[in-house]
Amino acid sequence: MEPRRVSIHCEDRELAGYLALPELPPGRTAPGVILIHEIFGPDAHIQEVARRFAAEGYAALAPNLFTGELEAILTPANIALAMQAFAQAPPDLRRNPAKFAEFAATQPPERRPVLGAFARIQSPDALAGFAQDLLGVHAFLAELSEVDTDRIGSLGFCFGGAMSARLATVDPELRAAVIFYGQNPPLVDVPRIRAALLGLYGAEDPGITGTVPELAEAVRKAGGSFEYRIYPGARHAFFNDTRPNYHADSARDAWPRVLDFFARSLAPGAPPG
Repeated sequence: MEPRRVSIHCEDRELAGYLALPELPPGRTAPGVILIHEIFGPDAHIQEVARRFAAEGYAALAPNLFTGELEAILTPANIALAMQAFAQAPPDLRRNPAKFAEFAATQPPERRPVLGAFARIQSPDALAGFAQDLLGVHAFLAELSEVDTDRIGSLGFCFGGAMSARLATVDPELRAAVIFYGQNPPLVDVPRIRAALLGLYGAEDPGITGTVPELAEAVRKAGGSFEYRIYPGARHAFFNDTRPNYHADSARDAWPRVLDFFARSLAPGAPPG
């Protein structure tokens, strides 16, 4: 079935989305995957991953959480300016709002609008809002006749990896969540997670990977399930084959791990994580 653009009604707004469905026999349904984008939005790479999931028998829906004003600011050219700035910044900058604001004020004027957008999307209020949007995405996906309502998981990369984890803290119906090099959710919220978790990280990405043991310990104390793998030699965004940090060996190992994880955690009758 050809992928198509969709409009997703959420609580407070409409999101654009990209939907890829598998070929199904009449009367059959498929498990669903909410596919959450990087800072670049649901670009050609995310759409290709959605089609890969469809080829494996999953209904994959990639919403654009930046629909609207943010989409106009977070263009590839502006993001490139921000990345130039981040290359000069300490690795923990994005986790410290006060330090981030101080750093942004020192940057050339052409970088400041996109740095301001980065700060906005990482604020607690914005992250909570995105999580609520994703609840709407889950509801949209579950209402499709091709999708098994009880077998829906999420997967995200970078910003999307953080949102995949955060969605698990607010969505008790989510069965599984994959985190590709995303920041931890608030650890105080971990006991609310019902989904099984899989984390995939690069060893050369200390600002993210260094916090993984904290999440693992919080999940363990809460009695949950968190499998994770740290890839030697891999940097941030190692799975994205359109970006300079692509690490082929790690990406080739990660994809079958994801498929195996979803095959187990989204199997009919599988217990919650």
